[in-house]
Amino acid sequence: MAHDEQAKPDGAAKLVIRNIGLLLSGDLGRPILDADTIVCVGGRIAAIGREKDVDTANATTLIDANGAAVAPGLIDSHVHPVVGDWTPRQNQIGWIDSSLHGGVTTMISAGEVHTPGRPKDIVGLKAMAIFHQRAFSAARPSGVKLLAGAPVIEQGMVESDFKELAEAGVKLLGEVGLGSVKAGYEAKQMVAWARKYGIQSTIHTGGPSIPGSGLIDKDVVLEADADIIGHINGGHTALPDDQITCLCENCGRGLELVHNGNERAALHTLRVAKGLGQLERVILGTDGPAGSGVQPLGILRMVAMLSSLGDVPAEIAFCFATGNTARMRDLDSGLIEVGRAADFVLMDKAQHSAGKHLLDSVQLGDLPGVGMTIIDGIVRSHRSRNTPPATRVPVVVKG
Repeated sequence: MAHDEQAKPDGAAKLVIRNIGLLLSGDLGRPILDADTIVCVGGRIAAIGREKDVDTANATTLIDANGAAVAPGLIDSHVHPVVGDWTPRQNQIGWIDSSLHGGVTTMISAGEVHTPGRPKDIVGLKAMAIFHQRAFSAARPSGVKLLAGAPVIEQGMVESDFKELAEAGVKLLGEVGLGSVKAGYEAKQMVAWARKYGIQSTIHTGGPSIPGSGLIDKDVVLEADADIIGHINGGHTALPDDQITCLCENCGRGLELVHNGNERAALHTLRVAKGLGQLERVILGTDGPAGSGVQPLGILRMVAMLSSLGDVPAEIAFCFATGNTARMRDLDSGLIEVGRAADFVLMDKAQHSAGKHLLDSVQLGDLPGVGMTIIDGIVRSHRSRNTPPATRVPVVVKG
């Protein structure tokens, strides 16, 4: 489906997922839960446990996981949407739906920068941000939750502009540094105004991404003090290792690793964060659509790369793409906890993987096979058309 304005959670709907072989929580402190059943009511998680101990009666939708794993729906912390499920960057339709087939159920805009004729005057950029916030709230492509409306700040903005944006529902800034505000002292003031009104900020990090953008080095990042160090591994060009190390050690903000960046720099960041005992700061994005294209499996590829080459257990790497981002971004999804949104990805090891099971296969570098995605307790996709085929695939028994 191209858009999903109609399929919304029914307050009386009851979803039961039984026969779960592995339940990943998204929580670094307890990444694997001892449970085989999830019960959801009205699009939210109501119970987690053993089937004999939870109320599974009168389910409107019953899913047999067939021993596959269930994880929180994956979160892409860094995308650049434009309108609906179309991107002019690659003139491609359906990139969000394809990402859903890669297990992504939530996306966060880092700025709608590829919008043709993107206005750079203050009135225009505010209007565009409010439009995107409204549009993606009203029409969710394939049911995917896309938090959009992320203005790129420009010189001349004053505190009242941020107040106006917040009152209109804007909660994000686009990548600081993609507009005319590139100096650390200018960015610091505007980031502070945004934070005052509850707007979260991300800063571009590294070399220019496209003609017209510029270098943002460690000194600018540290002075600006944005909430998220956007693509700390470069988008695409990374800072030198010593600057990345400095950012990890001297700034307590989020460390965003993206698919469309420098893989070696991502692994360096991971090693430093691990050495600092601060893996909770690591979150994942694709930074697409971009010149590299779109990456339907970009988040899964990052999980597998960081686990297999970064010596991180797969269940921990999945937290980078779920619970870490949920907590940093203040989302109600991304964790398997009672009360959270019922957003899930069901998956298993790919057929013929050398891994003994899902986690082993991911730590060997293989992508899992996605068998189903669920958003707000509603099945949004079945066996993925993009991942390798899963060994075990869930089935809808009822509903």
